[in-house]
Amino acid sequence: MSIENLLKTNVNEHSETKNGLTYLSWAWAWAEALKADPTATFKVETFGDKCYMEINGTAMVWVTVTMFGKPMVCQLPVMDSGNKPISIAGTTTINKHGKEVVTKLDSFNVNTAIMRCMTKAISLHGLGLYIYAGEDLPEGAPSPTEAEDDAFEEKHLEALREAAFDGMSALQDAFKEIPVSAAKSRFWAKHQASLKDAAKQEKSNG
Repeated sequence: MSIENLLKTNVNEHSETKNGLTYLSWAWAWAEALKADPTATFKVETFGDKCYMEINGTAMVWVTVTMFGKPMVCQLPVMDSGNKPISIAGTTTINKHGKEVVTKLDSFNVNTAIMRCMTKAISLHGLGLYIYAGEDLPEGAPSPTEAEDDAFEEKHLEALREAAFDGMSALQDAFKEIPVSAAKSRFWAKHQASLKDAAKQEKSNG
């Protein structure tokens, strides 16, 4: 897989948005990186005995991802659930229930930042880069509706045709087993006539 293909890859199904920021699944992103380049590596930069750099009382992690023989470095602050940098000394706030909450640097939030930073560094090689550019889709990618419909049809049409050959009840039962989705509704609007005709034909033959 080339960098051009990575740039065109739609990663929306593997991302989630939290407090206005979109995050790509690091495990999926790394798997795709290895598919594109089996020799890909990533390195967490260290600063003395720490895996983060101290900047004005906060922490910044740095990760280098090497793909296609080219290292790309990214940095990311260690943030709390509100996407604000966490104070190394710890910060006390009052939550919505009126209770004091102490947020401080720990192994969990540092590890979270590292994996997110690794994913961001992968994007510099092309995969999911459009997310960080504030775009909804990669350049040249099909629309979500078109892509979803094609995938749904490829997955279910043949099986539903086979069910129709067993009659209307079999067709209805097979269709009910498919999870509800917008793609399912669009598929039915497009194919219901031909599928029902196939089921009726089977009934008349029987």
